[in-house]
Amino acid sequence: MLAFTRFYFRALEVVMVLCLAAMCVMVFGNVVLRHVFDSGINTSEELSRFAFIWLTFLGAVVVARENGHLGVDMLVIRLTPRTRRAALITSRLFTSACCVVFLWGLLRQHGINVANTALITGIPMAVAYAAAYVCAASLALMALVEAWWLWRRADANDPEASPWSS
Repeated sequence: MLAFTRFYFRALEVVMVLCLAAMCVMVFGNVVLRHVFDSGINTSEELSRFAFIWLTFLGAVVVARENGHLGVDMLVIRLTPRTRRAALITSRLFTSACCVVFLWGLLRQHGINVANTALITGIPMAVAYAAAYVCAASLALMALVEAWWLWRRADANDPEASPWSS
């Protein structure tokens, strides 16, 4: 399973790099075309917006793996190891529940997003919102795995330890 997670996160990172590179090329090319030749490529603005959406949502998943999201741990560090573990498990379960609610909302909006298309390219907006599906499902699964991992673990003293680094 560890090999699969490494492959999955490496694939996410590669897609992020491709999105960032595509955004840079499209935006820079459009700026040069507008300032030098007084013209531009209309689709590059829309496509770079889609790439930015994907980059943002995939970045949230990668940062969650690295435990890099902003968190306030003033209370948690003062708890006993047993209550700290319970608090961490509870927070992971709440995170998973929030992601499930997010997925539920996405599914309810799916019909609208498929029917709407981007103005210039005509691409269904569901393509842009598909990044949110990947993000919510990945974060929910990651939170559940982390909760299970914390449950099975003997102590919760090492804040840097995670199931992704074993």
